[in-house]
Amino acid sequence: MSERTSTLSKAERTRDNLEPAVPHVDQANAAQQKLDALFKAKGQRPNIVWFLIDDMGYGDPGAFGGGEAIGAATPNMDRLAREGLKLTSTYSQPTCTPTRSAILTGRLPVRTGLTRPILAGDRVGKNPWSDEVSLAALLSDSGYTTVLSGKWHVGEAEGMRPHDVGFDEFYGFYPAQKELSQAFDKRRYPDLVLNPERLAALRAEGGSEALIHGWKGGKTEEASRITCLDDVADGDRKLKEFSIGKIKELAASGKPFFLEHAFMKVHADNFPSKAFEGASKSKFPYKDCVVEVDTYIGEIVSALEQAGVLENTFIFITSDNGPQRDSWPDAGYSPFRGAKSSAWEGGVRVPGIAYWKGMISPGRESDGLFDLMDLFNTCLALAGAGDKVPQDRYIDGICQTSFLLCDGGESCREKVFIWAEKDLMAMRMYEYKIHIKVMTTHAQWLDIDMTTVASVGIAPWLFNLYIDPKEEYPVGHRMNAFIAPMSAELKAHAATFKKFPPKDIGL
Repeated sequence: MSERTSTLSKAERTRDNLEPAVPHVDQANAAQQKLDALFKAKGQRPNIVWFLIDDMGYGDPGAFGGGEAIGAATPNMDRLAREGLKLTSTYSQPTCTPTRSAILTGRLPVRTGLTRPILAGDRVGKNPWSDEVSLAALLSDSGYTTVLSGKWHVGEAEGMRPHDVGFDEFYGFYPAQKELSQAFDKRRYPDLVLNPERLAALRAEGGSEALIHGWKGGKTEEASRITCLDDVADGDRKLKEFSIGKIKELAASGKPFFLEHAFMKVHADNFPSKAFEGASKSKFPYKDCVVEVDTYIGEIVSALEQAGVLENTFIFITSDNGPQRDSWPDAGYSPFRGAKSSAWEGGVRVPGIAYWKGMISPGRESDGLFDLMDLFNTCLALAGAGDKVPQDRYIDGICQTSFLLCDGGESCREKVFIWAEKDLMAMRMYEYKIHIKVMTTHAQWLDIDMTTVASVGIAPWLFNLYIDPKEEYPVGHRMNAFIAPMSAELKAHAATFKKFPPKDIGL
């Protein structure tokens, strides 16, 4: 099966449940030769380590224009970007739960039903994981030890926890950082903290306020309780220490491992741990926390090197969405229009760093499209388990192994489809971005709390991101010849939901 949707497209659909990809046959063969040679030399499949930072803006790391220039140096992320591949067109979902589910399933949130963050008091009508297959489960079946250290936020009921859906071990927090801090921060939430009745009502919802340690099979215990803001501030330090200790243990086991280290920071409300108070030049809590996160990344990578497994470990660093400007100045920076929750570039374009000593040549930079869902297919391929990509559901991820590993590698992804909850909003194809729905923010910074969604008028809003990265001036039919083929691509995408219907879990 090989078909193309429009005259503008170079991508081919090889199976009806797979997203069309641009074929690079020589590149794919070269990448496979590199992997085969490494497997022969090391005797086992490569380890996989993800660093998923919460709400970090595209412009926060120095490698992406921030760092020292905006009062929070990020030498470790910058070094890994210099010594690896800096991906300047990496795309997430607009908010955290959707991204966290998408990278583990290779599927758009509208397909899994996990279309928005699960909040305290939410009651889902169906466990979305009951018929989903996670990357962690597939890697575990392929001989990997799978560990999640850090934030989950994709369900905390039994059957929805990390150690229920494929991870061998979980050490972290179920909710976002703000949901832990709000019960103790009387200056920001006085109507909650100083009102015993309201506080009791919140806690009656049953949301976790603890650092959880869980294992596959269901054994679950509280490692420690959150009792004050200092406990919240210290959360990422504890997670870092766990990951470092776990790396030593896993490296000695003789088995490959998958470690997702998901930071609590820099999601509002930010409280740096004691050692990092005032550590940034700016002295603001958000910036101090950026420095803290960057430092921990450096320490965890050093642990991989000290354990002797760095050269056999694929590392990926990113953010789950754009910065949450609603909490400004407790918020990150993006040079693009919009922020967290938005379909504009500021909401979904995030830093992407792929590092693999000896396998990814230093100094590479590419604007090739990379969707975080591509990590699903790519990591299965790295594990020698590419044949485990499910065939009974639609997979939106694309294998990008050859793009990442080959010098001068080109992306196999041609299009990124951008959804906001259950609305198909936009598509990026090459340097073009076409909107069929747009978000309007009715007050500065309030990209979540004062935003509306509307359909466009007689013509889609089409931007050329190379000349207008802030999406300020649509070129449309006046200066662009491709509205018709790009519209055809959007229709073809929408048609995939006829054969593979979306799920509604009650969010």
